[in-house]
Amino acid sequence: MLNEIRADRRRVLMGAGAAGLMAAGVLRPGAAFALDDGQARALIGQAVGDINAAIASGKTGPALYALFETIFVKYADVPTIARSALGVAARQASASQMAAFTTAFRGYISRKYGKRFREFIGARFEVEGARKVKTFYEVSTVAHLRGQAPFEALWHVSDKSGKNLFFNIIIEGVNMLAAERTEIGAMLDARRGNLDALIADLKTAS
Repeated sequence: MLNEIRADRRRVLMGAGAAGLMAAGVLRPGAAFALDDGQARALIGQAVGDINAAIASGKTGPALYALFETIFVKYADVPTIARSALGVAARQASASQMAAFTTAFRGYISRKYGKRFREFIGARFEVEGARKVKTFYEVSTVAHLRGQAPFEALWHVSDKSGKNLFFNIIIEGVNMLAAERTEIGAMLDARRGNLDALIADLKTAS
């Protein structure tokens, strides 16, 4: 039972970042490393604040999913996350297919995890610290849930896109990028590699 609870909370928190979600990026060619630990901490502090507000809003269904989608777009490097989730297939996708997949994936993640966030009413998320790792910053947060031991979530933040955004979350050693890549890969395999079919199905999947 304990393992099931941990698995459930990992899946939920991976979506928060998402709410999922993405490989450690390199800086833009010729760009200086402008991001610092204070900025990385501030970004995740704001994201966590918005997530807490969404959880406490009392909204459910599509209204709640829309809130999470807004948070995802605001704080996450969605194109990078979507491309990572699609994996090898992204290299064969056309520009229009990638744009359509990114939009569908964004909605899918918001619905997928938004359905579970009501379980986190009363939870408290705190930013603990940040450290530089190669070309990005890793921000540590601790989640305090009622009736459960606190646990750590690590957020990876980069300015590769031109803005300070997070591109991955690691919950108790479970990597969101890897998890979503495996799931999307399985969904694509089930459709025999038909990306257009996957895009169509993601528009309503959760």
